[in-house]
Amino acid sequence: MAEVLELKAARGARGTVRLPGSKSISNRVLLLAALAEGETDVTGLLDAEDTRVMREALARLGVSLTEHAGGIKVQGVGGPFREKKADLFLGNAGTALRPLAAALAFSGGEYHVAGVPRMHERPIGDLVDALRSVGARIDYRGKEGYPPLMIHPAKISVARPVSVRGDVSSQFLTALLMALPLTGKPAIIEVQGDLISRPYVEITLNVMQRFGLLVERSGWARFVIPSADYLSPGGIFVEGDASSASYFLAAGALGGGPVRVEGVGRGSIQGDVRFAEVLQAMGAEVTMGNGWIECAGRGKLRAIDMDLNHIPDAAMTAAVLALFADGPSTLRNIASWRVKETDRLAAMATELRKLGATVEEGSDHLRITPAKLKPGAAIDTYNDHRMAMSFSLVAIAGVPVKINDPQCVAKTFPDYFRELETIRA
Repeated sequence: MAEVLELKAARGARGTVRLPGSKSISNRVLLLAALAEGETDVTGLLDAEDTRVMREALARLGVSLTEHAGGIKVQGVGGPFREKKADLFLGNAGTALRPLAAALAFSGGEYHVAGVPRMHERPIGDLVDALRSVGARIDYRGKEGYPPLMIHPAKISVARPVSVRGDVSSQFLTALLMALPLTGKPAIIEVQGDLISRPYVEITLNVMQRFGLLVERSGWARFVIPSADYLSPGGIFVEGDASSASYFLAAGALGGGPVRVEGVGRGSIQGDVRFAEVLQAMGAEVTMGNGWIECAGRGKLRAIDMDLNHIPDAAMTAAVLALFADGPSTLRNIASWRVKETDRLAAMATELRKLGATVEEGSDHLRITPAKLKPGAAIDTYNDHRMAMSFSLVAIAGVPVKINDPQCVAKTFPDYFRELETIRA
């Protein structure tokens, strides 16, 4: 693919898209299948950079992964990793590096865990502090509080509740939830502060239950993990990615539609299906069934003022939709954008302004006032797949746009631009 992708103005959008597997579910399933007793046949798995680095890491840790026509068979090790020395590279995949680091802390080996330079700017200190509180031995190999990490054998004790902050990233809690069963003892996690991105923790609990481990929770502040081993469910299907669905559904709202996505729908375990509520608040028509969602535009979009803490990834799609609304829109409670693949608050504000919008960037919100858009703007993507996918929608609304470094979509959706082309009118 070219280093700059020129997207011509479309006259609309309509059609059907089959979604790739959910990134969030895929990496959770891969890790738990690796730690479980028995073989798990995983179908619908996402094939993209974030899942490839997880698979490569698991293979280095002695897990057998065998591809077949419909998916991948994972032969679980039935507890902590047996390989006691490994050097692991996890790209910019927070869904891989953070839970894996926690599992390695309880595996009794020497492990070096690293990623790309941006991953080394994404905080992990709250997770490391929580792991150290139960005896884990972890050293920072660079800046304090950030990867890369060196993990050593340690004597672990979970006699007291494990405390972790919940207001920076829900992945810290997810990592502890998934890893603590490896200690072989019951454990309690207490969350300090307001837990953000709660739907992602719900995905974690759901996948753990599929592998035989039921966690009890009191609200979002206390989680009780039983003393039990992970057991393979035999087979597990990964549903389509709801975050990826947001771009095509938004295209339906902007381009008239209808646009239908298949692979995710009513009954999904992913919080990002609630992006449908944003589309409806903006005046689009959304219908949903088992395994599908459809969106059609109904004239000019309405401005919104919404708290989007529960759907931080899909909220980026809403920021681009705000360019086409009938007044200023405010997206609130999105401070977690600052510690994602890039500082998404700053990046989004910068690129929206290139198109002509007036943008107020707060510590945890964006206020976007639409204006006459500038055609042909070159959008920088900051090696962030969601920047590229979000801003591609400008062309669907009839304004040509250039996307710099379009290859960054390989992180979660390598065929994104090809799929987008199939619904352009």
